[in-house]
Amino acid sequence: MRLNNIILLLITAAAISLVISGCAVGPDYVPPDFEMPKSWNGWTDETEQAEESAPIRDLSSWWALLNDPVLDKLIARANEGNITLKEAYYRIAESQAAKRYAQGDFLPHADVQSGYSRTRGSENTTFKGTNPNLHPMDIYSAGVTASWEVDMFGRIRRSVESADAFLDASQASYNDIIVSLNAAVASNYIALRTLQERIDYAQKNIVLQKETLKLTDARFKSELVPELDVEQAKLNLANTEAAISSLEKAKAEVFNRLAILLGGFPQDIRDDLSGSAPIPEVSPRIPKVLPINIIKQRPDIRAAEREYAARNARIGAATAGMYPIATLNGSFFLDGIEPSDLHDMTSRAYSFGPRFDWNAFEGGKNLNTVRIEQARTEQARLRYEQTVLTAVEEVENALAFYTEEKKRYQALERASRSSEKSVELAGSLYKSGLTDFQNVLDMERTLFITQDELAESKGQIIQEWIGVYKAFGGGWSQDTDYEKDTGR
Repeated sequence: MRLNNIILLLITAAAISLVISGCAVGPDYVPPDFEMPKSWNGWTDETEQAEESAPIRDLSSWWALLNDPVLDKLIARANEGNITLKEAYYRIAESQAAKRYAQGDFLPHADVQSGYSRTRGSENTTFKGTNPNLHPMDIYSAGVTASWEVDMFGRIRRSVESADAFLDASQASYNDIIVSLNAAVASNYIALRTLQERIDYAQKNIVLQKETLKLTDARFKSELVPELDVEQAKLNLANTEAAISSLEKAKAEVFNRLAILLGGFPQDIRDDLSGSAPIPEVSPRIPKVLPINIIKQRPDIRAAEREYAARNARIGAATAGMYPIATLNGSFFLDGIEPSDLHDMTSRAYSFGPRFDWNAFEGGKNLNTVRIEQARTEQARLRYEQTVLTAVEEVENALAFYTEEKKRYQALERASRSSEKSVELAGSLYKSGLTDFQNVLDMERTLFITQDELAESKGQIIQEWIGVYKAFGGGWSQDTDYEKDTGR
C-alpha cells in the first residue's frame, strides 16, 4: 500500500472518530439554584433612602468615597506589592497551564525516534550451530510513532471542562483576595487615624490634668486642702500618661501591619504616614445591594460555584474510565545496516491501525473512583451553599453593626459635651470651696474615658462602613483580562 493511501486512511479514520465522539458520559453541569431572601433583615429606614440597586461598578473602588488621597495611594501600592496577592496570581497561571495541558489530549501525540545498535547472535541458542547472526551487525533506524485517542465517551472533554472550571475558581479566589486586601488596608489605615485622634484627646486631657495638679498643689501649700488632693491629681495624671503609651504601642502595631499588607517594610511607608490626619468622613447613606446581587458580586461565592462545576465534570472523566479507550496508532521507520540506507525508501517499515483498550476487570476501582468524585462533588455543592449563607450573615452583621455604631457615636457626642461642661463646673465649685476634690477627679476621668470612646467610635463607624462594602463583595474590577495579565 502506498504512503499516500495510508495517510488518506488515517484521515478518514480520524473523521469517523470525530463523529463517534459526540457523547460525553457523566452528568452535565447544572448551576445551583439557591433561593435568596428578597431583602435584608437589617436594612433600616435610613438606608432605604439609597438607590434601589447599586451598579456593580460603584462597588469596585468604594474607598474613593472617603476622599483620602493617602488611602488611595496605599491601596494602589498594596494591589501591586502584596505577597499573598502575587501568590494567587501565579495560581491563576498554574490553572491556565493545567487547562492547556488537558487540552493537549485532543491532539495526536507523536514521538520522533532515531537510534543505532550493534548486535550479535549467541552461538549457544536452540539453533546451536545454525544461527546466522554470529557476526556483529550494525543497525541504523530513524522514524516516528504517533497515536491519537478518540474521545468516544468524553474523558478528554470532561477533563478540559473540569480544568476550565478550576481556572475560573482560581481567578475568583484572586478577586476574593483583592476584596479582603483592600478592606484590610482601609481598615488598618482607619485604625491608625483613630489611634492618632485618641492620642490627641489624651494629650489634651493631660494638659487639663496638669493644670488641676498645679491648682491642688497651690491650694495645698496655702493649707486650704489636704495633701491627699495633690496625690490624687498626680495619680489621675499618671494614669492618663500611661494610657498614651498603650495607644502608641497599638499605633506601631497597625503601622507595621500596613507595611506588610503593602508587601514592604515599615520604612517604606514612613513618608506617606509621617503626620497625623483626621478620621475620614463618609456619607450616612450606603448603596442598596439586593441579596441576589451578592451571588454575582462576591468572588468567594463565584469560586465555590466554579469548584462545584469542576468537581461535577470530574465525575464524567471518571465515568469514562469504565468504558473502552480507542486510539489510532501508526509508525513509520527507515531501517538499514548502513547510514546511507536511511535515504532509501526501500528501507521503510510502517504499521497503522486502531486499538481498543478496556480495563474490564479491575476489582471495582473504576466504579469507586466515580463514587469518590460524586462524594467530592456533593461536598463542593454544600460548601457553595455554606458560602452563600455565610455571605448573607456577613452582610446582615455589617448592616446591623454600622447602624448601631452610629447610634452609639451620637450618644457619646452628647456624653462628651456633658463631660466637658461637668469638668468646667466641678473646677469652678472646687476653687470656690463648694465641692470636694473627688468630684473634680471623677469628672476629669469621665471626660477622658468619654472622649477616648468618642474617637474610637468615630473610627469604628468607618470600620463598619468598610465591613458593609466588604460583605457586599466590593473592591475588585470585573474588567480584568487574566489571560493578558498572566502572559499566557
